[in-house]
Amino acid sequence: MVSIGLSAAAIARIRFAVSPLWETIASLRVLRDPGAHAIHLPWVSRVRGLDARGLDARGLDLPGLAGLVPPAPGYIPDFLTPTPPGPFPELDDELAVLAATPAGVVRAQTGSDLDPAVLAGRLREYFAAAIAPDWARIRVLLEAEVYARARSLAADGVGGLLNDLHANVSFADGTLSVLQRWCTAGDVRDGGDLVLVPSVFVWPSVLTVFGERAQLAYPPRGVGALWESRGGGRSALGALVGRARARLLVELAVPASTSDLAGRTGLTPGGVSQHLAVLRAAGLVRAHRAGRAVINVRTEAAEVLIEAQG
Repeated sequence: MVSIGLSAAAIARIRFAVSPLWETIASLRVLRDPGAHAIHLPWVSRVRGLDARGLDARGLDLPGLAGLVPPAPGYIPDFLTPTPPGPFPELDDELAVLAATPAGVVRAQTGSDLDPAVLAGRLREYFAAAIAPDWARIRVLLEAEVYARARSLAADGVGGLLNDLHANVSFADGTLSVLQRWCTAGDVRDGGDLVLVPSVFVWPSVLTVFGERAQLAYPPRGVGALWESRGGGRSALGALVGRARARLLVELAVPASTSDLAGRTGLTPGGVSQHLAVLRAAGLVRAHRAGRAVINVRTEAAEVLIEAQG
């Protein structure tokens, strides 16, 4: 158990960040021990297929990268996951921070003289090969998580938000407690600011980093459906709401934009918009804006309906 003290001022500054670098580093741990991250096995199979076709030959040195990130409960060097510079940083912005890590810090955390600038370049290439093909769907899920948690914060306050993040996370009396087996880190009476990082590849556990700002990476809701191969909808549900709308509801196991849904289903963007308008009017879909995109998510009513048709 690790306890992090949060002052009233720190609580007021809690923020979220969607971090492509966190996903990159956490995915390397998945590759080291896929059995501990079973829901990601479809992704593991794809990346191992890349490796067989010459991932190493392209200079990515996958075993070398993975060696920096041991399977649980091994220590992941803190400098690999610097504090995200904003709520939705680009990978290059995060890698620039990593590349500027002082040599002494790298040596202390890895026991080697690894050049952080070279490492940043290798991680960029690894991301392009292993993460980028799926990044759009991953990012949509993470952004939907951030906006859903923002609503939770408004409705339930900080205590309600933090106590609902993960079974291993609890908050009471100004202290955030994180249950992590084998963790030897000491308690932090004043954790400073706290950054919450939803991460699909962290599932099923949570990860913490302590520095100027404490970071807590946790799995978002809906991650279990991320790699599902969704079919054309269930027949009973289709009879109830129509086949096209049933298909959209099934696809929304992972939150998605209108254009993403059109690409998945073969429907025109205009047709998708019309069906979504009907589903929103029926209380089965909710939409929120994420930058320029509008992200659609299933409501609790839709979840109950789909479960009943199971």
